[in-house]
Amino acid sequence: MISAPANPFIAERPAGLPTPPTGWPIGSYATYTEAQRAVDHLADNDFPVGDVTIVGVEPMVVERVTARLTWPRVLSGGAASGAWFGLFVGLLLGLFSTGPVLAPIVIGLLTGVVFGTAFAAAGYAALGGRRDFASTTQLVANRYDVLCEPRNAEKGRDLLAALALTAAPNA
Repeated sequence: MISAPANPFIAERPAGLPTPPTGWPIGSYATYTEAQRAVDHLADNDFPVGDVTIVGVEPMVVERVTARLTWPRVLSGGAASGAWFGLFVGLLLGLFSTGPVLAPIVIGLLTGVVFGTAFAAAGYAALGGRRDFASTTQLVANRYDVLCEPRNAEKGRDLLAALALTAAPNA
């Protein structure tokens, strides 16, 4: 027997697809750490945290430039990462070989340096000077709302209000 959707005007989403969050806002925080602290406070007070969702509002991608790329920096970085990979492969080969252990390690290390340097140089040259910097990228939100299902929202709001009072500086 097929049942009708709970709301006939809204089609149900298939399981596994992303869905918008539901619930009533019980707190709003400037950082994710503050929102986590709020949910932790709820959990410490035996609140049913299964009804809680942290929602990042107004997400943005932030790219922080960490360094200017130059040929020496690119080549040394490629050599270093190649050396680590080569050392790892050399150690594995050395562990499972019947001959001397040092030879595969040295060969792996040198081969890694050569290939790491070559691949780094090829990648940097292919950019043609269009991206002469290194950076890290983060997804952050303007604020973080804590939502709760309506059945426990009032209790959650009261607990978070108590947390805000204990965290407020004494006047």
